[in-house]
Amino acid sequence: MKMQDRLQSILCTPAMLGAGLIMVMLAGTDSTVEAEQVERMIRVANVAAEVPYRPMASVEGRLSIAGSDTMRPLLLKLAADFSRTHPKAKVGVEGSGSSEALREFVLGLSGQRRGDKARGRGTEGASTVTVFASSRALTEQEHGHFTSRFGYAPLAMPIAMDAVAIYVHASNPIPQLSLAQLASIYGTGAATPLATWGQLGLGAPWSQAPIDVYGRDNRSGTKTFFSELVLQGKPQKPTILEEPGSASEVLAIARNPFAIGYAGIGFTISDIRVVPLAKTDSDQAVAPTAETVATGAYPLSRSLYLYVNSDPTSAMHPVLLEFLRYVNSAQGQAVVLAAKAYPLPQTALATNETLLTRVPQ
Repeated sequence: MKMQDRLQSILCTPAMLGAGLIMVMLAGTDSTVEAEQVERMIRVANVAAEVPYRPMASVEGRLSIAGSDTMRPLLLKLAADFSRTHPKAKVGVEGSGSSEALREFVLGLSGQRRGDKARGRGTEGASTVTVFASSRALTEQEHGHFTSRFGYAPLAMPIAMDAVAIYVHASNPIPQLSLAQLASIYGTGAATPLATWGQLGLGAPWSQAPIDVYGRDNRSGTKTFFSELVLQGKPQKPTILEEPGSASEVLAIARNPFAIGYAGIGFTISDIRVVPLAKTDSDQAVAPTAETVATGAYPLSRSLYLYVNSDPTSAMHPVLLEFLRYVNSAQGQAVVLAAKAYPLPQTALATNETLLTRVPQ
């Protein structure tokens, strides 16, 4: 079957049409359909066909989600698809970064109505942050700050799986890297600091080329995750070129043949490529895929979370509860896949379902 005919058969399935996922899949893409896009659409259709989303009620109201820059594209797609079923429910998404938004979440603030920051955000949100998007698990200290402020712990719900990918320019022939090599590239105090591509085994014209190292700034949860797993608490080099967002980082790598950087797998673009990663120098390198992330075989696998401010002794706001039910449904997980993240395994979806059934309504 020709690729275009195959694509047409996918787009016309009831799951894709009924869920409005055609627009989700094609949003922000050009008219050229690549084989990888077709395969992703097949997986989306398969996920969406499992169990259709059935709203418990028609809800209306406002909801604000603040947090992870990594999760913002995913959450915008989820909010848009949710609003097709619930047009009177307004879900606002702020991608200011996990660290900055944590303060808003703990203090019950929102930037949705702060002048210029609120413009151009798409759907309108609530006046306070009740849902915090985090690309990493909260620390015990952060849990403590929230509990001290509100008198109860936040409800934690993973909504997707992700990989922190190591990106280089598409022309870079480096076959693989290990966590130890990454630590020597990014961190201080290494026995053998890595500063050139030749030190990693590349020949001319790469042998004398510098490794231009890119990373994220201190607002980023991805930076915290990367620092903990790769640098293990050691300081990073002061020469790292820090970017305010994942999108700007991958664009910088695409313009620089000697660059290396890290970001969520959903930020893959043309002119860059993902480098397979090994846990140790003697291990086989693994590329990030849905399977290697779900099993933890890929060394920088992680969950993406929604943390919810909801008093466990009171009824949860209907819009919030219905949005969480939607995200945990097959339709919501199909949007997760369409946004280039990885769906949750069935065990995690079942745990979430049990959690939501215990929420007062």
